[in-house]
This record gives sequence, structure tokens and C-alpha cells, in this order.
Amino acid sequence: MSANVEMNKRPAPDQVLVDIAKYVCSKEINSVEAYDTARNCLIDTLGCGLLALRFPECTKHLGALVPGTTVRNGSRVPGTSHELDPVKAAWDIGAMIRWLDYNDTWLAAEWGHPSDNLGGILAIADYLSRCNVSQGKAPLTILDVLTAMVKAHEIQGVLALENSFNRVGLDHVVLVKVASAAVVTHLLGGNEGQVIDALSQAFVDGQSLRTYRHSPNAGSRKSWAAGDATSRAVRLAMMTMAGEMGIPGVLTAPQWGFYDVLFSKTNKDQKIKPLEQRCFSLIQPYGSYVMENILFKISFPAEFHSQTACEAAVCLHSQVKDRLSEISRIVIHTHESAIRIISKVGPLANPADRDHCIQYIVAVPLAFGDLVAEHYEDSFHAANPIIDQLRDKMEIVEDSRYSREYLESDKRSIANAIQVFFKDGSSSEKIEIEYPIGHRRRRTEGIPVLEQKFLSNLRTRFPEQRCQQIMSLCIDKARLESTPVNKFMEMFTIN
Repeated sequence: MSANVEMNKRPAPDQVLVDIAKYVCSKEINSVEAYDTARNCLIDTLGCGLLALRFPECTKHLGALVPGTTVRNGSRVPGTSHELDPVKAAWDIGAMIRWLDYNDTWLAAEWGHPSDNLGGILAIADYLSRCNVSQGKAPLTILDVLTAMVKAHEIQGVLALENSFNRVGLDHVVLVKVASAAVVTHLLGGNEGQVIDALSQAFVDGQSLRTYRHSPNAGSRKSWAAGDATSRAVRLAMMTMAGEMGIPGVLTAPQWGFYDVLFSKTNKDQKIKPLEQRCFSLIQPYGSYVMENILFKISFPAEFHSQTACEAAVCLHSQVKDRLSEISRIVIHTHESAIRIISKVGPLANPADRDHCIQYIVAVPLAFGDLVAEHYEDSFHAANPIIDQLRDKMEIVEDSRYSREYLESDKRSIANAIQVFFKDGSSSEKIEIEYPIGHRRRRTEGIPVLEQKFLSNLRTRFPEQRCQQIMSLCIDKARLESTPVNKFMEMFTIN
């Protein structure tokens, strides 16, 4: 046989796909903490999406691709009157969720926002429930949604623990597409083989570059990229359930597979890595670890690596607010990941650029005592030159302990410290905060604040009576879990 002829023997599915499919289809989630956290994640995620509807740059993207299109048993988009096909509904819900970057986060070798998967989960769950009811069948319940959330969080988070997609230039939304494809296919009735097929389609897809998250190209695509990913997952899941075949060797195929094509180089030296370093490193089985340890953005709509820096700046506001012109330098002690992705000097071109700049995120609360979404807008920035004046005086210093404990599984701190020095030689105290209020170690302190945040966000879209009805349901665990998804979504619909 000629040496140039390839053996056309179809391989067994890659083990990574098999393990995810077995987890999605067979694993029972028994963690009370995971379900309690998922419930809080659900309300916080929806609340952040509702708040985003105040911004025209978000709402201009929402609605049917062809205006006036109606979809029988369509998926509802919370806070709007839209009833869409589940693919576009997933896009809209996902974009709303991520627009203000103000809910949950997962930090590891790769970071991301597992709540982004809710776009696909909620769109499909509402669509299936409405279809079932129209056929005299039982709808899905919110418990089904919470279970899918726990599993999507786990898939995305475990894959991120030791596998840095950003270091090879890929955006973390690839993991949204993968996790959403797995759980949505299962919600649609898919078995292990079909989940494997959908996962393979998610991995073989062209993946987003991180260009739009980094200076000097940062822009608003980062606010809808995850919606795009979870929407694409819904499309691939529905194609799979219609009979589309999978690609079993999508990860390991020599030359053509994901590992060789997209996971084989480093950004620094562009050298080909050994095969064992190209494969994903998976250090623990899939369970409920990620949901139990998820981080909530409770106080500030800012990139998560800067949450404790923002909190420290708020603490310093009273000491420096009357001496801003006397400041000689501001020293921010932080961790390596923050330096790599959100430390910026020079002009900031748009809100998406500003909410991923640690210097901007520190300057605003130092000067004004708080940070809200409106503080990123062009008008606010232009009216307050003190922000850039303070940015110009900042020094960024890596603390090796912060960088180390950021990755330690029993800590996962996101530490920052700030100290302000004045021209007369005096200085403020050094404010160090290692765990943000949304961290697992601060749950008791954080959840009441999260619930109040949700109520405040509800009030941006609904009359008070509706807000109280939704709130009453969402804090009643047993009643919420048994609520049909279609009934739940009706409460968030504007007629």
C-alpha cells in the first residue's frame, strides 16, 4: 500500500467528549449548596439582563432578525415583548446577560462567565415547555433549568481550571459554546451519543479570537460574544437532534484536530508544544464544584479581577476625595492575571474599553465614592478629566502571593491592595482586600446584598406589584423549583 494513502477508519469519540456526555446524561446532582447557589445565580443573571435594557447599544441588537416575524410557541426574552425562535432568543438573552459584565465569574487558568450558558438553557426550556403544554404534555420546571445550569457551569469551569485558551489567542466563549451544546442537547432529549455529536460540532466550529477584549481593539463585541456562542450551541444542538452526524476525532485528529490547529502554540514564542501539552489537562471529575465556588459580582459592574481593587478604592474615597490634586502617585498591588488583561495606559475609546481597565475602575471610586454602569459612558468620562489625571499617576505592581493564591483551589482569592501617596510625603493607609463580597468565603454577607440588587434591577422594568411577586417566588426555593418554565417566563414578559 502506498505510504501516501490515509487509512479511512473512523475513530472512537475522543474521551473528553465521552466524559462530558456521561456527566450530562447520567450524573445526579445532590449538592444542596449547588442548587442554592444556582438559584441565586439565576436571579442575579436575569437581573443583570434587565438592567442592560436601559442601554440602547444593547437593545438595538434584540428582536427578530426579520421584523414582524412570529414564532409559534416562541421563546420569550425577559423584560421585553419579544417571542423568538430559540436560536435568536438565546442570542438575545445571552447578550443581555453579558452586556454590563455584572454577574457571575469563574477564574482559573482560563476565566469566563458560566452564567452565559443561561441564554441557551432558558430559551430552549421555554420553547420546549410551551410546545409541551400545547400538546398536553408536562412543561419543564425551574428545577430542570437549575440542574442544567449546575452542569453547564461545571463543564465550562472544569475545562478552564488548567487550560488557558487566552494564551493561544482564543476567547473563553468557546467554553460557553461547548457547555451550552452539551446541556441543551440533553434538554432536547438527546442521549450520550447525540451529546457527543453536538460537542464535536461545537469544538470544530471556528472559534472567536480575543482581539475585541484587548487594547487597542477592545469594543462592544465582548458584550455580545457569549450570546453569540450560546446561540450557536442551540443551533448545533437542534441540528444534531435532526440527525446531523458528529466528528468523533475533533480534538485529537493529527494536523486537522482542535489540539493541533488551535491549541498547539503559545503566544510568546510560537513554538509547537509537545503532544501531551496540547491535550486538555483535566484534574478532577465533573460534579458541582464550579457552581459551589462561583464568584458573584454584587457591588460593582467591573471586570472581576478588579472587584477588590474597586472595593479598596471606595474605602479610600473619604481619605483622598478632598486631596485629589495633591496626589503624587497611586500604587495598585495586584495579581498576574489582572496585569495581563486589564492594565491599560493611554486613551480609552469606549465603555467596553473602560470597564476592562483596572486604572479606570480604581480612579472613579477614588474620586466619586462608587462605580455604576453609567460611569463608563462617554459623557461621564468626558465631563470628568480627573479620571485620566488619576490614571496617569498609577503604578501597577505584581504581588507574587496574590498571583499564587489566585490559582490555589482552597483559596481562589482575587486580591488587590491600593495605597495613595501625596506630594507632601504623606500617604493613605494601604487597603488590602483579598476576597470580594461575591466570593464563597463571603456568602453570608453577600447573598442579602445580591437579593437587594435583584429587586433593584426588577424595578428598572416592572411595576412594584410585579417586582414583589417575582421576588417572593424567587426566594422561595421549593416553590421556585416546581414552577413551570413557561409560567416563570410569563412573569418577565412585557405585553
